[in-house]
Amino acid sequence: MKIIDPHLHLFDLTQGQYHWLRPENPPNWPDKSVIQQNFNEHQLALDSPLTLVGFVHIEAGFDNVQPWRELQWLEANCQLPFKAVACANIGLPTEQFIKQISQLQQQKSLIGIRHILDDDAVTLLSKPQAIDNFNYLAAEQLSFDCQLSFADDAAIIALCQVLTQIPELVCIINHAGFAPLTTNTPEFHGWHHNLQRLAKFPQVVIKCSGWEMQNRHYQASAIKCITETCINVFGISRVMLASNFPLTLFSCSYQGYWHQISTQFQPQLLENLCYNNSKNWYKLDSISIT
Repeated sequence: MKIIDPHLHLFDLTQGQYHWLRPENPPNWPDKSVIQQNFNEHQLALDSPLTLVGFVHIEAGFDNVQPWRELQWLEANCQLPFKAVACANIGLPTEQFIKQISQLQQQKSLIGIRHILDDDAVTLLSKPQAIDNFNYLAAEQLSFDCQLSFADDAAIIALCQVLTQIPELVCIINHAGFAPLTTNTPEFHGWHHNLQRLAKFPQVVIKCSGWEMQNRHYQASAIKCITETCINVFGISRVMLASNFPLTLFSCSYQGYWHQISTQFQPQLLENLCYNNSKNWYKLDSISIT
């Protein structure tokens, strides 16, 4: 089973800033010390029959003012094929945003940007300069990793308005929109409704991961249920499974996570969820399955 992990983070606390990892800053997790250390690609090694053949690095707060520094560090220290989703502020005046993107484009690993929207989603997505900035991203063939909660109906409506205006923008939803881990609840039905809203846009893709951020003791059956729901709504080619390493360590080892995934789905489906779709949407064309 060959894997391209489309959502992970590597840290070098001696080089980057990582304000969110500092004990005095949120998130205020009691077990935060588990991830307050350096992580490099050697810690991503998997035992047979699992093989990590590439990954997508998602920005981790290395330097939000000079986000290209994180990509420079990655390119100097990683040997596996990878692409990088960099930090960029979608709310910047467009001239500044273009300058930031141009600096990021000096790094060959760049494939897209992420701006964690969370509670600011409606405000940010409604800014006129955000529309201009998204247009620029689409024109440059860069994707947008979108992190927000599907419990926020107003945010989903605002995102749909952006996608209607810019049908060329590839939008990749992080952590399955924080799907509730229990089904047959009002929260799950609300998530499912917003999933259907976004599935109408063919340029929207969804990554299933981040389970440990909601419940350190999540069940593998929840992963299967949410992923299958995403497949039913989006289709097989627009769903990816990812790890969110090193946050996976709150619940299990990296090996343990992918072993758990491998037991939940049939081999042909796993090939799409864990390899083909990541390779396609993040343009990891240099990787061969043979």
